[in-house]
Amino acid sequence: MGLPEKLKLVQSLMAAGDERARRVYQTLGVYLGHGLAHYADFYAFENVLTLGRVTTGAGGEMLVDTAREVLRVEYPELASRIAFHTPEEKDKRGGQAVAAASLPAIRR
Repeated sequence: MGLPEKLKLVQSLMAAGDERARRVYQTLGVYLGHGLAHYADFYAFENVLTLGRVTTGAGGEMLVDTAREVLRVEYPELASRIAFHTPEEKDKRGGQAVAAASLPAIRR
């Protein structure tokens, strides 16, 4: 099974209330929360734009909520300055294009 098919399966399991799928999304949220804290050691950012098919549906909401909770509990100073932004469902899947279009120009 390819990665897109695996994601579709996990999403369908999540929609059906499967505990295994819930744990997958929680784990991804924990990784995201700690990953953002690590990036904050190098970059001064205040906004996180969550994009991509993995953020679709209840699982995506759980992923972002878990990341917020990790920041709140483990990195409260970061949690107070980082805002998560999630576009409408129909706009999430074009995430790479949105991210690329929003990058600032680097002048040398």
